[in-house]
Amino acid sequence: MWLLVLLLGVAAYLYGIYRFLFGKRSPFSAESVRPPGKRMYEQKERDKVLKQGFSVDKVPENLDAVVIGSGMGGLTAAAILAKVGKRVLVLEQHDQAGGCCHSYIEKGFEFDVGLHYIGQLHENSLFRIALDQITEGQLEFIKLDQHFDTIVIGDGDERRIYRIHTGKTEMAEHLKKQFPNDTQAIDAFFKIMKVSATKTHYLAALKLIPLWLALFLLKSRIAHLFSPIFKWASTSATIMNNRLTSNKDLHIIFSYFFYGVPPKDSSTVINALLLHHYKRGAYYPKGGASEIPFHIIPVIQKAGGNVLVRAPVCCILVDEKERAYGVTVKRGTEEVKVLAPVVISDAGVFTTYQKLLPPEIQAKPEIQDRLSMMKHGRGTFLVFAGFDATQEELGIVSTNSWLYKTNDMDDMMDCFFSLSKEEAPDNIPMMFITFPSAKDPTAKVRHPGKSWMTLLTMVNYEWFEEWTDTGVRRRGSEYEAYKMRYANTLFDWACEHFPKLRDKLVFLEAATPLTNMHYLGASRGAMYSAEQNLDRFHPEAIARNKCSTPVKNLFISGQDVFSCGIAGALHGGLLCASTVLDHIIYIDLLFLKKKLKKRTRAKLTKKQE
Repeated sequence: MWLLVLLLGVAAYLYGIYRFLFGKRSPFSAESVRPPGKRMYEQKERDKVLKQGFSVDKVPENLDAVVIGSGMGGLTAAAILAKVGKRVLVLEQHDQAGGCCHSYIEKGFEFDVGLHYIGQLHENSLFRIALDQITEGQLEFIKLDQHFDTIVIGDGDERRIYRIHTGKTEMAEHLKKQFPNDTQAIDAFFKIMKVSATKTHYLAALKLIPLWLALFLLKSRIAHLFSPIFKWASTSATIMNNRLTSNKDLHIIFSYFFYGVPPKDSSTVINALLLHHYKRGAYYPKGGASEIPFHIIPVIQKAGGNVLVRAPVCCILVDEKERAYGVTVKRGTEEVKVLAPVVISDAGVFTTYQKLLPPEIQAKPEIQDRLSMMKHGRGTFLVFAGFDATQEELGIVSTNSWLYKTNDMDDMMDCFFSLSKEEAPDNIPMMFITFPSAKDPTAKVRHPGKSWMTLLTMVNYEWFEEWTDTGVRRRGSEYEAYKMRYANTLFDWACEHFPKLRDKLVFLEAATPLTNMHYLGASRGAMYSAEQNLDRFHPEAIARNKCSTPVKNLFISGQDVFSCGIAGALHGGLLCASTVLDHIIYIDLLFLKKKLKKRTRAKLTKKQE
């Protein structure tokens, strides 16, 4: 009898796996993608999509899900649910949708707040296919110059300049020309890049299979037999860099994408993935970052859903059986209940668990365990500068610049983040420079005779904490003077590399961690959300940090699911949708990719004939 029960149990489990993988409708199809339509640049028409304000009469009836936050993760999850017929409402606290993908226009300049460039958009890449599916193919991208990034280390006579190129073989070849004594180290790092890129799905799978099975595979080290990615994920980038070479400048190249975590505390795999992301090209959305939410929202609306702004969620509703069943939205002095059987939060783990859940649920050990796995991310500081001059007059191009005072990033970051509030503005050791107007040819049409620049660095939230309880534009002269100390330091540094900027400057504004908290809802102003540290990417931590939560019917999406950035947030949305639908949609994406590649080969064969 016991053998029969065991066999029935195994059969039921295998049937469950079959249904999870193949037994449900795919949200994706080649037929849902159509040629891009005419670009819409009329702001009033765009606002009808991006700035539809919340009101009770705009809430669809019989919702299947409600999503908190309209960042890339929230919109991706919502669009995928919509593509299988689900009616989804996305609620955004800001006055326009998009999260880090939104743009704002000030004094005739159009600034992107979080998207600077994207990779992995070559034909039939999985990332491109996913983007095409959730926008029905309406996004167009500009491929940037092959020399897409410049790394500058040191100042004055000690300054060294390195150029990073895209290309399957060109990226490594150009690095070898610049580091002729380290060709073996470069080959070894590019091998790590390749393994990380081709085996990342092993790490993602840990979030989709049952936790007991993931832990068994990891603790027994069976998983490690399949790929070194499980070991590298929890290996410090500094340790790996030191194994490869003693050249400190090359260490910077291997870890130059700063996101608030020094290499000694960051994952080898994540740093390798960041560089690999641009190996096949760097791109920028034609029309600017807000094109992304502008073209995702209609997909959600087509299924009867909606995306509403000025809709701050103040509480997730949880019943006596500890099941989420909706949210409350603050509207003036009132609170409006929005009911749905599924609640997805793209607001970050700290906001979700510490602010939106009822106090008695927050206190539960299961919730505290989830919180203990994460640390608050470092705050971001941005400078937005506008110039009354063309790209040609300023001598600027689409290539980004990454500036570092020294070639020891661990020491540099440790020293900077240990400074006092007064010392910090005058001792900024790293900066990112980008010119969005030089990347998008439509910028010249939409804003003729103008150019704009964004500068970015990382800061401590604590340096700005005393003004937390003050309102936007009402923080006082002391705050304004303090933030402009950072802004002026960064702008002066940028002018050392682009001297024509200073005389043409007509607009300069800065965004502190407090700005990011207000407009992006970012906890402690961390635009990249929870810290992307080494502990977070330990395979067991990856397995435990699932999209499902200890609260039934509540799910997490976005950057806190897997990794940061636009691509990381999109994958967070894909993983979340897989969990909600109880169906691994990555399988569907892979089948679609195979179908599209077959079509591409057929077209090439036909042309050759």
